[in-house]
Amino acid sequence: MQGEILKLKDIPQNEVPERLKVNFYFDFNKYPFRHRDLFERQEINSVISVLEAIHPYACEWIQKSLQEKKNSSTVKELSPQAFKGKSTGNFVIYVEDGAIFEPSFIKGSLKDKGHTLFIGKDTHLTGASVFLDEGDIYIGENNVIESGVGIKGPTIIGNKNEIRQGAYFRGDVIIGDGGTYRGEIKNGVMMDKANFPHPSYVGDSICGYATHFGNQATTANLGIYAGISGKKNVVIVVQEKKYDIGRPKIGIILGDYSQVGCNSVSDPGVFVGPNTIFYSLCRISKGFYGPNEVLKNKPLEKGIIERAPLKI
Repeated sequence: MQGEILKLKDIPQNEVPERLKVNFYFDFNKYPFRHRDLFERQEINSVISVLEAIHPYACEWIQKSLQEKKNSSTVKELSPQAFKGKSTGNFVIYVEDGAIFEPSFIKGSLKDKGHTLFIGKDTHLTGASVFLDEGDIYIGENNVIESGVGIKGPTIIGNKNEIRQGAYFRGDVIIGDGGTYRGEIKNGVMMDKANFPHPSYVGDSICGYATHFGNQATTANLGIYAGISGKKNVVIVVQEKKYDIGRPKIGIILGDYSQVGCNSVSDPGVFVGPNTIFYSLCRISKGFYGPNEVLKNKPLEKGIIERAPLKI
């Protein structure tokens, strides 16, 4: 193995290893995604660089979409005065006809005019807490957002999602359509029909079409020794070459239709190809898995995690 550590962000896109390319994990032609443009921005040379682009993309997309919605006669504007006793600071709310918006608390900005929340038609948000002090929030149509949910901007939520009590979207979050959520998400993209219905943590991660986390499955996005030795950029090895990914935090890259079983945990820097299944109780070490693979925790029989082809 070569000793030199290459800086991934400096490598031209056509020289990036296949296992680090966006299209190795996600098939946007087969499973169209509203936010495909995020993955095709000029600065994107690998699937990892998408993580740095989430914040600017979300801010730009929300502003553009808000402008389009504000020009519609079906949108009603609400000011902080409409939420006296359960809000603080400055913010603006736009509610589309047919939506129900009854939050438990709204946190706005004490420094400036604050940010904006848009609620699409037939979305029901009742008893959730909304944080508009650091970014805008856009929520699409026909979502059910239960009591006890927390949403912090900038966040984009698509259509027809079920967001269950206890879910916490901590900002820089992009949610597709038709998913189910209950865990905590930070700086992540969850594509259409992603299914994360139980307590879990997904940070600095990208999860593809119809991906799934079982109950209590979670990602680690920062090395366990970072508090002692300092936050150092993650280094990964691909085809016997070392790459500095340019950031100390990375969770999981989970390809289309892949699943992580109950009570499993992934180390920082786990890359999972499409159609890959981890059984319950797996400790998933940094590295590359799949596509089309089944992984089981069998320490008594194997001494390590067993790997076998996935037959569909």
